Amino acid sequence: MRAFTSKVCEISSQKAYRESLSVITNYQIRNKDTVDIQQPIDIVVLWVNGDDPEWIRLRNQYLTDIELREYATGNCRFRDWGTLRYWFRGIERFAPWARSVYFVTWGHIPTWLNLKHPKLRVVRHEEFMPAEYLPTFNSNAIELNLHRIEGLSETFVLFNDDTFLIRETHPEDFFMNGLPRDEMVEMRIIPTGKRIIDYTVFNNISIINRHFDKRKVVLRKPTNMFNAVYGKHLVRTLSCMLSPVFLGFRNDHLPASHLKSVFRRVWESESAVLDRTSRNRFRTTSDINHWLMRYWNTCESSFIPRSPHFGSTFSMPNDIDRACRYITHQSGKCVCVNDSITDMDVGSLSPLILKAFEAILPGTGEFELDYAQEVASSRGAMFHGGSVLRIGVSE
Repeated sequence: MRAFTSKVCEISSQKAYRESLSVITNYQIRNKDTVDIQQPIDIVVLWVNGDDPEWIRLRNQYLTDIELREYATGNCRFRDWGTLRYWFRGIERFAPWARSVYFVTWGHIPTWLNLKHPKLRVVRHEEFMPAEYLPTFNSNAIELNLHRIEGLSETFVLFNDDTFLIRETHPEDFFMNGLPRDEMVEMRIIPTGKRIIDYTVFNNISIINRHFDKRKVVLRKPTNMFNAVYGKHLVRTLSCMLSPVFLGFRNDHLPASHLKSVFRRVWESESAVLDRTSRNRFRTTSDINHWLMRYWNTCESSFIPRSPHFGSTFSMPNDIDRACRYITHQSGKCVCVNDSITDMDVGSLSPLILKAFEAILPGTGEFELDYAQEVASSRGAMFHGGSVLRIGVSE
């Protein structure tokens, strides 16, 4: 182990940093005109209207665990900040290269959404998830089954509805030569008992350590982990090098680049675990999530390193001012406005966020109906009704 650590530290010297940066820079220049632009990239986003009485009734019908109820029914899990319009405007303005936008929903359709937009594909849970997993109120379960959506490209980018594009992007920001852009920064993950997500990440890492030998992964391609583009985060990785197993990976709550084929491989290798999470109607401490697919992909060395400065995450309400400045200054290419506290005055905070988005994304977008059309569509398209495009289920 000492020899291994010594070798890793040698790789992570300042000279190696400069060399690795040169490798990545030259790779990008050399391949700038050869990126596989024929490979279509789709975008997927999950959304729910947490104010729908019918949906609330169905959710409460399955909520029998008192402790689970407090977490699963917290306002921060489902409340609407009114920002979805800006999510679509961001895709239209800053990712025109996207082939299709898959809008995954329980059945809710915003009254203003232009269902006739040629890129829009509305997908209800029952149209791609096996019946035994439904109904579900667990985003982890939904995300683990996205590869079943009929017609979805091999290369797709997964968004949550609190992650937004705020500056021009290019296909190679997410994929290069068919490989996802991602980061591989190791860090210690210790469940504190306060957040379910900590347990989820811990469960993901446990699976990774069953299938991958850390030493072999690191030595196969050292610049995947020790790369100058990671900047100060390299210290996190170095602090974990004495451990013979992976202790965890850094996770930004930002859009994730995925390959459908990796989803299938993970399902083949860990079908029992994924099936168990898919059957959990609400998030639990036994869950895994789609980050497992990211980890799997990086451990297979099937990705291209990307700078963590690609985007940033802000937790409400403490980061409200920083988030607004980040958005209006377009300091990164994407941003997450994370609703993390149940007891919060969203009524006073959401106008600040909306104003920031309006500053960079003014006017009605092509994914939105004008006011007259919106009034007409609201009569039938709010819940379950209206001319919702149906997408079939892949076996």
